[in-house]
Amino acid sequence: MQSFTFKCPTEIVFGKGAEEQVPEKLKAYGATKILIVYGGGSVVRSGLLGHIESALTAAGLVFTSIGGVKPNPRVGLVREGVRLVHEYELDFILAIGGGSVIDSAKGIAHGAANPGIDVWDFWCGRAKLTKSMPVGVVLTLAAAGSETSDSAVLTNEDTGKKQGLNTPLNRPVVAFLNPELTYSVPQHQLIAGSCDILMHTLERYFTSVKAANTFTDLVAEALMRNVIAQLRVAVKEPTNYDARSELMWCGSVSHCNFTELGRCKDFSCHRLGHELSGRFDVTHGDSLTTMWGWWAEYVYQDDVPRFAHYAEAVWDIHEGSEEEKAKAGIAATVAYFRELGMPTCFTELGIGVQDERVLGRLADSFSAGGTKKVGNFHPLDRATAVKIYRMANH
Repeated sequence: MQSFTFKCPTEIVFGKGAEEQVPEKLKAYGATKILIVYGGGSVVRSGLLGHIESALTAAGLVFTSIGGVKPNPRVGLVREGVRLVHEYELDFILAIGGGSVIDSAKGIAHGAANPGIDVWDFWCGRAKLTKSMPVGVVLTLAAAGSETSDSAVLTNEDTGKKQGLNTPLNRPVVAFLNPELTYSVPQHQLIAGSCDILMHTLERYFTSVKAANTFTDLVAEALMRNVIAQLRVAVKEPTNYDARSELMWCGSVSHCNFTELGRCKDFSCHRLGHELSGRFDVTHGDSLTTMWGWWAEYVYQDDVPRFAHYAEAVWDIHEGSEEEKAKAGIAATVAYFRELGMPTCFTELGIGVQDERVLGRLADSFSAGGTKKVGNFHPLDRATAVKIYRMANH
């Protein structure tokens, strides 16, 4: 096992009725005046928002709310949230929703704790984040893993740039995980979110670290096999509690860094997908399944034994040479995405075939104008990004 440092301070309250503990837990973390952040109307229609608001009121806690968070969350709404925190002198941020809502809450917390600095400056590297506000989460979608992660992604709607920020200050202090709250999620969100869970694990599984990390690999492989199996059940039985609970916990574990101990992050496929989401406003999980197969096809020869082992451990592919198994494992992954109705090329993504100028602009943004390489399994420069986008461009 290789050396690592691991810290995941988020308190997890998991199971049926977990959200009932929101008031007492928030009080324990010093909350008195709370900003509730949520997305569209689902938490309103389901009654979840009203239930939590009533519970907070009964507990003597004051709150105000900001809704309207969209997928690929916008920095403009984050700035409005920062304004509300300052106006009402709030001291705690509570996200009720999935990854986009949680990432928006993280952005609001960072911006509110640092008056005088525009929150986007932290995401684009113009300012260094050194302090934030406490964030809590009531999770309604198993997907991004933002409830336990040190990352957050925002989109600047003025420039179309989608950018991630990694910092320990992104960790929520507490997360409430009731799998029953995911029952009402539309099927495509269920599927796209679960594919994101797989991708968070794959982006740590294929890295530049070649030395043995047996336990980490076993955890990652078991997690991926479990998501693959449980998603098939959840698609057929939307209210199957066991399947939903397995997916929810896999989502939290997949992005808290536990599946990378002794390895590292690559996330080049995420970055390729971010450019598609930023430019075309497509669903995050859809952008990932669009790009992963082409990325894997381009890079797998850098470590054929690793891809062959993945095929064996996750897909039970044991016949053929290492080269044949490696290619079969990639094909099995792409076939699974297609089985679920997920896109695997630009046309299936709904953006159509793009001309070379667009591919060049995507690659420019991906590589900071050709000045940076992305990832570590096979570091991608601008020219390589164009090639991989071109492979998906049909």
